[in-house]
Amino acid sequence: MKIALIQQKADNDLQANVRKGLARAKAAAEQGAQIIAFAELAFHPFYPQVPATEASLQKAEPVDGETVAAFQKLAAEFKVVIVLNIFERDGDKTYDTSPVIDADGRLLGTTRMIHITEYEGFHEQGYYTPGDHDAPVYDTAHGRIGVAICYDRHYPEYMRVMALRGAEIVFVPQAGAVGEWPEGLYEAEMRVAAFQNGYFTALVNRVGQEEKLTFAGESFVCNPGGTVIARAGSLTEEILYCEIDREELKESHARTLFFRDRRPELYGNWFK
Repeated sequence: MKIALIQQKADNDLQANVRKGLARAKAAAEQGAQIIAFAELAFHPFYPQVPATEASLQKAEPVDGETVAAFQKLAAEFKVVIVLNIFERDGDKTYDTSPVIDADGRLLGTTRMIHITEYEGFHEQGYYTPGDHDAPVYDTAHGRIGVAICYDRHYPEYMRVMALRGAEIVFVPQAGAVGEWPEGLYEAEMRVAAFQNGYFTALVNRVGQEEKLTFAGESFVCNPGGTVIARAGSLTEEILYCEIDREELKESHARTLFFRDRRPELYGNWFK
């Protein structure tokens, strides 16, 4: 199976950003990609660089709006699964949300970021309501996939529950800035998550210089053995392709050893 991670810049023109995303998704589908994923807030500037205002909150869009509908149409036309990430409005609340679209164009559901951070350059608590959709795993035409939106990837409990629910690939839409963390830490975290949980991890990062931050790009994919098997460039707009061998799932240490030897009867008391 072939996946594609779309690493593209976003400016203030939502419609132009969506058109660019559609063009790149179409190009990826024509190159044989079966699952296509985008970075965090792929079609918007990264609003949380500065504290929220009423004007910035008005930029949020509904899941049943024009952006998601356009990608549903493309997914159905090319028989591809698409993982988006948008600034969602639902009533009077706003969320950091990943709609997951199946290869027939149906919206299978949405993952909303659960853990919301707040520090310089990432003023997210003013923008996002904590997600209320749990950690779903989607049974798509091209495999069982989960989504960990940016900050959620730091929580081992969140990453493990998707494995227990049968995830084969976990996509991580991210907004990671140049110099934000020690060199190699993003990669190490995703390698360990893949190894411990017996699935592929596919991190797709923002890229480009914005108001306060420069986003690094450097999207990558890890196999269930914890090895990086594909990597995009730094500060580049590109489509990262990766061939996924699902036979590696059943051979992973997690599926042959770690899950077998779990002691869930003990864990409940540890997390109170």
